[in-house]
Amino acid sequence: MNIKPFQVEQWMNEYEVGAKYNIAETCVDSISLDELFAITKEDKTAFFNTLSSRRLTYGDIWGVPELKNGICKLYQTLSPDHVVTTHGAAGANHHVFYSLVEPGDKVISVLPTYQQLYSIPESFGAKVELLPLRQENGFLPDLHQLSQMATQDTKVICLNNPNNPTGALLSKEQLEEIVAIARKVDAYVLCDEVYRGLTQSDEPSVSIADLYEKGISVSSMSKVFSLAGIRLGWIASRDEKFMESCLSHRDYDHISCGILDEAVAALALKHAPELLARNRGIVRENLALLDDWVRSQPHVYYTKPQAGTTALVYYDFPIPSYTFCKQMYEATGAFVTPGDCFEQANCMRIGYACEKQVLADGLRAIDAFIKQLEA
Repeated sequence: MNIKPFQVEQWMNEYEVGAKYNIAETCVDSISLDELFAITKEDKTAFFNTLSSRRLTYGDIWGVPELKNGICKLYQTLSPDHVVTTHGAAGANHHVFYSLVEPGDKVISVLPTYQQLYSIPESFGAKVELLPLRQENGFLPDLHQLSQMATQDTKVICLNNPNNPTGALLSKEQLEEIVAIARKVDAYVLCDEVYRGLTQSDEPSVSIADLYEKGISVSSMSKVFSLAGIRLGWIASRDEKFMESCLSHRDYDHISCGILDEAVAALALKHAPELLARNRGIVRENLALLDDWVRSQPHVYYTKPQAGTTALVYYDFPIPSYTFCKQMYEATGAFVTPGDCFEQANCMRIGYACEKQVLADGLRAIDAFIKQLEA
C-alpha cells in the first residue's frame, strides 16, 4: 500500500525533542499521574494497589465498562454499545477508514485538516475530493460547494471540529446543514473531534454522533484531557452496520486496549468536568496572550481561533514555510509547524495550549527571528 508521507508528524518527529521553546505541541499542557490525582482527589494508593494486583491479561476486549460509561457522558445520546476503544485518535481515524472505505468509494475531506482524513482513504483506493477552507470565510466550509460535491456515490464526508490547524469551530446549525447534505446522499459524516470542548465560550459543543444517525465521532484522551501518554482513543457512532464492521476489523489489528491505559482513562473521565475546567482555563488565558502578540507584531496576521489549541499564523516574508520554520528553530530554538505540512503557504501553526511561560518565551523568540529577517 502506498501512502503519502505524514508531513506534520514527520516534522514533529525530527525536531520536537531538541526544541527550546515548543509551541508546536497541540495537547493542552500535559499532566503527570501525580497531577491527575491532585486534580481528581482520588486515593492514589488505593488505585495503584488495585491496579498492581491485576493480572496483565488482554483485559476487557470491548473496553472496561467504567471507561465506556465515562466516554458516553461526553455525548447526549450514546450508550456503551455505540463506542469502540482504540489506540489513540490516530488509531481511531485509521480504523474508521479500514472498516468503511473500499477502492473506488468517493470521500470528501476539508483542507486544511489532519492529513489522516484524506491521505488514508486515498491510500485505500478511494476517490478523494478536497473542500478548501478559506481564510476569508473564517476557515469554515462553503456549504453550497459541499452540497454540489456530495453526489449519490459519496461514501464519507470528513470534518475536523474544532479544526486543526485553524481553530475554526462549526456551530450546531452549520453541522445540521452538513447532516442534511449527507442524509440526502446517504453518506457517513466522520468528524475528528479531538479538541471538542476546548472552547473560548461556555456554549456546549455538539457532536456529530448525537446529530446524525450515520455520524461518526473520533476523539481521545490526548488533547482535551492532557493524557496523550496513555494512547487511548475511541470511535463513537449510532450506526449499527458501521459499528459491526469496526468490531469485525478490530479483531485483525487491535484486539483490545491496554488495561493500564484504560484504568487511567476511566479515572480521568470520572472527573471530566474538573479536567475540562482546568484546560479551558489554559486555552483561554493563552489565546489572549497569543492574540495580543499577533496584534503587536506587524509582520504576522491570523483569523483568531474559536476553539481548540492551535492557530494558523501567516507572515509577510517571501520565504517558504519549511525554510522559515527551520531557520527560526536553528536560530532561536522556537519550534512551530510549517503551514506547508497542511498544504498552506507562508504561515505556521502555533500551539498555544502549552505552559504559559513557554508560550510567552516562544513568541519572544519569533520576534527575535523576525528582527533578524528585517536587518
